[in-house]
Amino acid sequence: MTAPELSNPSVKTDSANQQSQVLPERFPVICIDGPSGAGKGTVAWRLAQSLDYQLLDSGALYRIVGLKAFEAGLLGADGSKTIDEAALLQLTQSLDIAFELNNTSGRIDIIVNDERVGEQVRNETVGGYASKVAVFPEVRQALLQLQQDMATRSGLVADGRDMGTVVFPDADVKVYLTASPEARAERRVCQLEQAGQVADYQAILTTIKARDDRDENRSTAPSKPASDALVLDSSALPADVVYEQIKSYCQQQGICF
Repeated sequence: MTAPELSNPSVKTDSANQQSQVLPERFPVICIDGPSGAGKGTVAWRLAQSLDYQLLDSGALYRIVGLKAFEAGLLGADGSKTIDEAALLQLTQSLDIAFELNNTSGRIDIIVNDERVGEQVRNETVGGYASKVAVFPEVRQALLQLQQDMATRSGLVADGRDMGTVVFPDADVKVYLTASPEARAERRVCQLEQAGQVADYQAILTTIKARDDRDENRSTAPSKPASDALVLDSSALPADVVYEQIKSYCQQQGICF
């Protein structure tokens, strides 16, 4: 009797191997979105530290581009200068950006082209530059791949404004953390005064409201909660309470601490 022909097992194996080479490994992603000053950075840091995940400060990416665009003369200090989008895109693509967790300071060290720029990036003026460059679709696209690549290396906590809606729409956890403009302005005044800097509450409040308007009403990736996000108002909540509520929500979604 002739033995039946056996299917070639290498066909399926080769196909599986090809798929594994094409598709990157999937790691857990936690998105913390919301306006500046709502407390995203604090809770994102604590989550990343507790879980030993990478931390992505996406807002810093736009601040970095804004800072370097200003330094290169592409962006005027008063916002009146017309921005050359092609030149801005070229500059964006030339930047070598790295984030390093600093357990001593409890913050992210931001390194651009081998230069530490954390303090420059975090000031209020550069925050305004960030909103101006973030309106350009090609700039956002240039930074999109950089952000998504981070999720192929390990678990990730992504802090931003459109992480759950645009960058990681299939994230395991999505949170939209908000607070009133007044509460956020008061927090910023405290931060600046603790750092020994002069703080003008009314000027900061005006800047925050203007930035919110730009971010919420821009045509590309406006700042808004994802349809499946937990929306949490931190205006009257201590940072520890915010963290515990979000940690509990992460656990409900299957994230193990």
